[in-house]
Amino acid sequence: MYKNIVVGTDGSDTAEVAVLHAATLAKFSDAKLHVVHAYQPVSFSVAAMSASSGGPVIDLDRLNAGIAESASSVCDQALTTCSKLGVDVETHAVTGDPADALVSVATAVSADLLVVGNRGMTGKKRFILGSVPNKISHHAPCSLLIVDTTK
Repeated sequence: MYKNIVVGTDGSDTAEVAVLHAATLAKFSDAKLHVVHAYQPVSFSVAAMSASSGGPVIDLDRLNAGIAESASSVCDQALTTCSKLGVDVETHAVTGDPADALVSVATAVSADLLVVGNRGMTGKKRFILGSVPNKISHHAPCSLLIVDTTK
């Protein structure tokens, strides 16, 4: 049925529900699972703005190395969970917007299915920035499954 399934995670408990759902589908379909975690490094301009407004001086390289390490840790956690289920899994820690990262990886691996959870941003932030599932639904290169992660 499926050959390549892509799922997004931010490392939260609700995202784990989506990852487990995708892993179960991958296991039953004998598909490869691609777990994607998107992260945003801090830019020089943001660090400079902070310092110029009286904020602390930031060691940008060290800060971004920590952010990348945290992203790798999120991927490792998902890898461990999925491997225990006997699923062929590959992780992708990608810089940038989560929706763009998921669509990019799904395109690159010729995904048959993209899986995301329905919980993430809420309130004004969601209204202004839009939700990841909503953005993906308009740009996904394959079928999209939005998992109810509230249970």
